[in-house]
Amino acid sequence: MNKIVHKTLIAAGLLALFSASVAANETLTVGATPVPHAEILEFVKPELARQGVDLKIKVFNDFIQPNQQLAEKNLDANYYQYRPFLDNYNQTRHTDLVPVAGVHIEPFGAYSSKYHDIKALPDGATIAVPNDPVNTGRALVMLSDAGLLTLKNPKDPQSATRDIVANPHHFKIRELEGAMLARAVNQVDLAFIFANYALEAGIDTDKALLVEKGSDLYVEYLVARPDNLNDPGIQKLAKALHSDAVRNFILTRYKGKIVPGF
Repeated sequence: MNKIVHKTLIAAGLLALFSASVAANETLTVGATPVPHAEILEFVKPELARQGVDLKIKVFNDFIQPNQQLAEKNLDANYYQYRPFLDNYNQTRHTDLVPVAGVHIEPFGAYSSKYHDIKALPDGATIAVPNDPVNTGRALVMLSDAGLLTLKNPKDPQSATRDIVANPHHFKIRELEGAMLARAVNQVDLAFIFANYALEAGIDTDKALLVEKGSDLYVEYLVARPDNLNDPGIQKLAKALHSDAVRNFILTRYKGKIVPGF
């Protein structure tokens, strides 16, 4: 009888310990685009697990759903965007998503499968640019800086096609969703492609005909909401993303094509 009681007490104790362990683990669901964002999150996943955070990564291939899902509380955070894009989203969608930690910077380049020099681009060429307001402007400013067209305000990253005041080469500007640009590179004369999509598609980022290496303005952020910004799991993830281990991972994995932003 004593043995039975003893075994029962041990079993109850183990169950209590297991339950406490489960309760102590926090699940954190983060939305991200595949490369490099999801890869960097996968890298920090074991460290977070050691800290009692079960990191679940939900991969997206567009630039709208990660913010929409975060605003609707289907995600705890996302990691795929820089401040100008986030600010524009908040303004146009009436949300209040907040940046938590800047992690990396990606170059933004113009690629062609037909030409090896930007000067070879013929009159009437079709140029594909991202269709969101922030990145359309970013591409147009790069074309302006290269002397290929003239903008009303040559340095305004919010420029739109209506702000083109001179187009001497009669370029056709075609706006496409960011995720489609890498697939369209063989169908147009020039396509502006984000480094993450270029890497995912196997495009050599060193072969861009125009490239903006990136600045502090374009650091990609971990983003959350005001109601969970200070949650322990979010803060643990932010700290892990700012670690020396992540810095070294970015430098070695992407070999300078993507660089740390912290």
